[in-house]
Amino acid sequence: MPTFPRPRFGFGSRPAESTSSGHDEPDTPQVDVVEAHGLRWINLGRSGRAEMAWLQEHFDFHSLDYEDISSRNQRPKVDVYDDYIFVVLHFPHYDKAIGRLNALELDVFIGPDFVITIPNRPLRTIDYLFSRVQDRDEERERHFSRGPGYLLYRIVDECVDASFPMLRKIGNKLENLEEDIFEGRSKEIVREISNAKQEIINFRKIVRPQRTALKDLNAARRYLVEDQELYFDDINDASERVWDTLENFKEVAEALEGSNESVLAHAQSDSLKVLTAITVIVLPLTLIASIFGMNVKVPGEAQSHAFWILIGVMVAILGGMVWWFRRNDYL
Repeated sequence: MPTFPRPRFGFGSRPAESTSSGHDEPDTPQVDVVEAHGLRWINLGRSGRAEMAWLQEHFDFHSLDYEDISSRNQRPKVDVYDDYIFVVLHFPHYDKAIGRLNALELDVFIGPDFVITIPNRPLRTIDYLFSRVQDRDEERERHFSRGPGYLLYRIVDECVDASFPMLRKIGNKLENLEEDIFEGRSKEIVREISNAKQEIINFRKIVRPQRTALKDLNAARRYLVEDQELYFDDINDASERVWDTLENFKEVAEALEGSNESVLAHAQSDSLKVLTAITVIVLPLTLIASIFGMNVKVPGEAQSHAFWILIGVMVAILGGMVWWFRRNDYL
C-alpha cells in the first residue's frame, strides 16, 4: 500500500468543543468538529463539492478514496493504508417520501488521532451521537478517551443497532398479516404481503454485502488497546443477528404468501363448486323448456292443464336437485 504523509489538518490547541461552518451557504462546507484527548471527530454534513474541496485541502488521502465518496454505486468495503483506514458502509434508511427502504452510505476515515464521518445523506444516528458527545462532557469522555478505534466502534455499533427498530416494525407487520389471513381478509392483504416482501428483499440487499466489510473492520484493531479487541466482534455478532432475522422474515413472508394463496384458491374453489352446482341444476330445466319450446307438435300441448303439469314437474326436479346438492355440501 502507498504511504501518505500525516494529515495537514490542524487547529492548534483547541478545547473539547465543536466548530461549525455556515450551513446556509451552499458553497460553504458543512463541517462539525469535536476534539478531546488528542482525538478529533470530524463530521461532514454531506458529500458535496465544498466538503470534498475542504477535505482535499486539509488531508492527503488517496485520490481513489475521493472518487469512492462521490460514487453513487460504491459497495461496502474497507481499504487499509499505512497511515489511515478508509471504510465504506451501507445502512438501511426508510424513505418516507417514496415509502420504501433505501441504502444510506457512510464513508469513514480513521487515523491515529482523527475519525472523519461522511454520510451521503443526513443520517440521524450519526447526528444524534455527534450531538451527545458535543453537548455532554461524560459522553465525550466515554467515547474519546479510548482512542479512535473505540470511537469507530461506537459509530458503527450505533448505526448497526438502528436496524433493529426497523426489523421490529417488519416483524409486527408480518404478525398482523398472519392474523388478517385467518380472519378472512385474504383478498385485501395481497398487496400488503407484496410490500412486506419488497421491504425484506431491499433490507437483505443492503445487509448482505456489508457483512464482509464489517468483518474486515478487524483491521482497525491497530487503533484499539489490547483489552478492547472484542468490540468489533460485537459488531459482527449484531450484524449476524440482523441477517438471521431477515432470513427468518424471508421464510415467514414466503409462508404467509403461500398460505394466503391457498386460502384464496380454496375460496375460489368454493365459488366454482357453487357455480357448477347451479349450472347442473338449471340444465334439466333448460332441456325441458327447450323441448316444449320447439316449433313442432308435442304430446299434451292441446290440453289446458298441461302447462301447470309441466311447471310442477320442473319445480319438483329443481327441489330434488337442490336437496341432493345441499345434502352433499355442494351448496
